[in-house]
Amino acid sequence: MKMKDYHIIYEDNHLLIVNKRAGILVQGDSTGDRTLTDVLKDYIKEKYQKPGAVFLHPVHRLDRPVSGLVVFARTSKALERMMELFRKREIQKTYWAVTRRKPDPIKGKLTHWLLKNEAKNTTTAYDYPEDKAQKAELNYKLLGKINLHYLIEVEPITGRPHQIRVQLATLGCPIRGDIKYGYDRPNPDASINLHARRLYFVHPIKKTPIICKAAVPNNPFWEEFLELDPEEVKEKNLDHLYE
Repeated sequence: MKMKDYHIIYEDNHLLIVNKRAGILVQGDSTGDRTLTDVLKDYIKEKYQKPGAVFLHPVHRLDRPVSGLVVFARTSKALERMMELFRKREIQKTYWAVTRRKPDPIKGKLTHWLLKNEAKNTTTAYDYPEDKAQKAELNYKLLGKINLHYLIEVEPITGRPHQIRVQLATLGCPIRGDIKYGYDRPNPDASINLHARRLYFVHPIKKTPIICKAAVPNNPFWEEFLELDPEEVKEKNLDHLYE
């Protein structure tokens, strides 16, 4: 059975927030493969019977093998304001990463300087400022262990290409399936076990709080980790939670 490319988490006249499956591109690249942006433009065109071109633009990126929340703007005003929220770091993002090695220490802050090699599509992390490298910071904590794997919750402070992947690998905890950054074997579906789990921000036009939570990918391996979710009870009665 082919997995659906996305599930809609939140939708209004300004924003569209979806949970994307691992394996689909958010925006076009050299492969020319169909993108999530294309698929969602078709969805909007059909649902609202819009003539002509549909305005829809991702506000941020999510790597192809990663699953989880992606925010799209439906108007240029919403795009501008959402990008401003990202720039000011007024959007809280939480990711889940599965690794086979226990992080040491089990919680902390990672600071590196990252340099992207565009030709190879890989990022290198340095412990010190390097010419042209961008500072990258994230907070992480271990949520627990299921069988032989550890679940790490990550809150990036900056938003650099491949940031979580390379920073966790530098900690000695490459993400399961991520052979690009040191894991020893790929996942059968070419995904990596990194999932954009939660987003919190104040809607830039409506000024209401928005919390979105993305279900983990629909497979038994991922679903086992749900029992480690520390937010389950806390979020039960929030009227501004979208799942």
